[in-house]
Amino acid sequence: MSDSQRVDARNSFCPGPLMELIAAMKLAKVGDELEVLSTDKGSAHDIPEWIAKVGHELLGTREEDGVYYIQVRKSK
Repeated sequence: MSDSQRVDARNSFCPGPLMELIAAMKLAKVGDELEVLSTDKGSAHDIPEWIAKVGHELLGTREEDGVYYIQVRKSK
């Protein structure tokens, strides 16, 4: 069973949410799931792009009331 962590990066602007995710990923174990909350529209593009580049798993993204929810799993 993996742990789930929330990275609340609302009201932080690019590259803040991505930097917060990278910091959390360094502390996470392989298999952990992280959810980033961001109000910066760029995060919806930048975070999935970074996840693909470094080889983690994108579990999903959604936008609700101006907040982007981006779920990822640490794969390595």
